[in-house]
Amino acid sequence: MPTPIKMPALSPTMEEGTLAKWLVKPGDKVEAGDIMAEIETDKATMEFEAVDEGTIASIAVEEGTEGVKVGTVIAMLAEEGEDLDEAAAAAPADGEDKAEEAREEKVEQEEKRTEAPAPSPAAAPAAKKSDEGGRIKVSPLARRIAEEKGLDLSTIRGSGPNGRIVKADVEDAKPGAAPAKEAAAPAPAPAKPAAQGGDLDAPYEAQKLNNVRKVIARRLTEAKQTIPHIYLTVDVRLDALLKLRSELNKSLEADGIKLSVNDLLIKAQARALQRVPLCNVSFQGDELHQYTREDISVAVAAPSGLITPIIRDAGRKGLAQISTEMKELAGKARDGKLQPHEFQGGTASLSNLGMFGTKQFDAVINPPQAMILAVGAGEQRPHVIDGALGIATVMSATGSFDHRAIDGADGAQFMQAFQQLVENPMGLVV
Repeated sequence: MPTPIKMPALSPTMEEGTLAKWLVKPGDKVEAGDIMAEIETDKATMEFEAVDEGTIASIAVEEGTEGVKVGTVIAMLAEEGEDLDEAAAAAPADGEDKAEEAREEKVEQEEKRTEAPAPSPAAAPAAKKSDEGGRIKVSPLARRIAEEKGLDLSTIRGSGPNGRIVKADVEDAKPGAAPAKEAAAPAPAPAKPAAQGGDLDAPYEAQKLNNVRKVIARRLTEAKQTIPHIYLTVDVRLDALLKLRSELNKSLEADGIKLSVNDLLIKAQARALQRVPLCNVSFQGDELHQYTREDISVAVAAPSGLITPIIRDAGRKGLAQISTEMKELAGKARDGKLQPHEFQGGTASLSNLGMFGTKQFDAVINPPQAMILAVGAGEQRPHVIDGALGIATVMSATGSFDHRAIDGADGAQFMQAFQQLVENPMGLVV
């Protein structure tokens, strides 16, 4: 009996995804564990493995298709000895329809970017023939539905871009229905050139949001609208930390390990949370969850958008282990290969823009966490050293705290603990 291969839920929040690439084709044999496709989820691009063995009978959803709902049949797998054509024919029609709808939506979105806005439905004329070969503009899915219902497409008004007939236009139409008499309507205003951008009236190029960017937009909007942020900033001397880093790197050179400043800051944040556990919390409605482990989510800029791989139990890990894990996770993040357990969770976040020369910034909390630490660049500044004015390497660090879960005094204690650990860094190696 043929087995339908369905769009998987590769993360707890995934409702739909993009079938980025097929790595198999009809006729290919697969075994359990073989990589069949790459799927772009709401977090990253992930590999989709075969669960059963058999032969790929058909591909129902083409690669590059966006908005494929979880559970949609994307391919059919034939068991040993089964006829491939019969297995392909066993694919549920609804799976094909969903795939066609996703492709149709993609075409419509592309047309909307390049064509003038269509008139409102009330003023839209019945579908007119296109300039090419006298054909009516209609999507493949809408044409198939119209044929099944015996509809005359020339009597149907298209609500898609440039009067194109889409699925919604034919679903409720009845055979033999004539177009309603059109009321006179003023001619639409001339469309702006495609390169002119809305209210800003400046040249632009439209770029469709990928799934990761959509999630970033939704979560950050949620964070700023629902979380009362409080910001606390301290200036931290880095000279002792930089000296310790240099000494540690000399001793670790034979092992091929090179600590970054960020590695030490991850450890300092985790140790500060150990000293001030009231900041290692999250607000959960009627409850406050206080965590007994310091899982640090570290912001990494990836081509698809910002993502935060996690150094779990960072407070109890050594600097060399943190450094090794961070390099591996950052590489996977940039390649879009992170697994869900590598970026889901975390009890606090760290965002470092110092490498770009940013002096100081306020970061947005990553819900449901209750704090994020933003660190800027270390720079030579006048600083009081042992009661005398001198020059020191100083970094500004700003903590953003969820004021529902963390009081200002507790946040200030955390920032003080972080400052002390960085300025007296031997506490990071014990």
